[in-house]
Amino acid sequence: MNFQDGSLFPENQEPLVITCAPYGPEWMPSDFPEDIPVSMADQIQKAVDCYNAGATVLHLHVREEDGKGSKRLSKFNELLAGIRARVPDLILQVGGSISFAPEGDGEVAKWLSDDTRHMLAELLPTPDQVTIAINTNQMNVVEQMCEADIAGTSLASPAGYRAYREMTIPAGPEWVEEHIRRLSAKGIQTHFQLANITQLETVERMMRRGVCNVPLILTWVAIGGGFDAPNLYNLANFVRAVPDGAVLTLETSMLNVLPLNMMAIAMGLHVRCGIEDNIWQQDRQAKMGTVRQIEQLVRISREFGRPVADGKEARRIYRIGEFYGSAEQTLAKNGFAPNRRHGQRGFLQHA
Repeated sequence: MNFQDGSLFPENQEPLVITCAPYGPEWMPSDFPEDIPVSMADQIQKAVDCYNAGATVLHLHVREEDGKGSKRLSKFNELLAGIRARVPDLILQVGGSISFAPEGDGEVAKWLSDDTRHMLAELLPTPDQVTIAINTNQMNVVEQMCEADIAGTSLASPAGYRAYREMTIPAGPEWVEEHIRRLSAKGIQTHFQLANITQLETVERMMRRGVCNVPLILTWVAIGGGFDAPNLYNLANFVRAVPDGAVLTLETSMLNVLPLNMMAIAMGLHVRCGIEDNIWQQDRQAKMGTVRQIEQLVRISREFGRPVADGKEARRIYRIGEFYGSAEQTLAKNGFAPNRRHGQRGFLQHA
């Protein structure tokens, strides 16, 4: 991305899109009973509350009545329908992991089979987005957490800690290309959850081959454990590699969330918050629910002078419903250089 003179002025930035992740499948309800919704009615109400607070993208997982993360597509359909009826402008983003929570005590958290994840393209009502991982990768979500992050929670138990320490993401090239094809055929936008520049480069190569003709709407997930660490150098390198036509959100975990989001607000990027990422205030004196986290970001963004997007603005910024007919169009719309024609020399530019 290019940062010319004036790039940090709010009048030269899009309104801020706030993604919220209020369902937190790695936690048990006993970890934060005041904020983790369990009944279907409470899960729907949580989405409404987040939208009313200022979030316009909802990262969605579902719980069963016993509080465990659901892997039933029928439960996803029920939640999607309930939210769509209450807040139709909210962008519904289904987490492609389909609740990575362990099945039972002592088991490792894992993503479901390739065939099951493909079924996310059949959800009804149709979500606006499904997140996708690129390249099979370690996802040790507890690696950069400290004892204070998990004190008194289910992750502090040896079994809970190991379950998430040993998690991996299955995302090979054949599955990824087929998944994007199925989502696009159903009018569902692919939202890329990327761990580092190598995964971004894989997405670019897919676009150059014409097997990924979609907007580059992506999140940099800086959580360590196989993903980038949330430091300034990794951030600068990743942002520099992202083309100007992309829409970039920053994501990290625990007490890194607020400072990284402040950087995103200042730079004209977009933010994500919620108990899936962090449950603590910055002083660790108390836990902080998703709605309060959203309200905090709304307040900070307004202090920066940057307005917060409403639902219709977020849909425009995210290019919901937009797909492309060729590799050439995809590259141009996303801000990548064109493919090199046979015999062409020198630097590449669009006509």
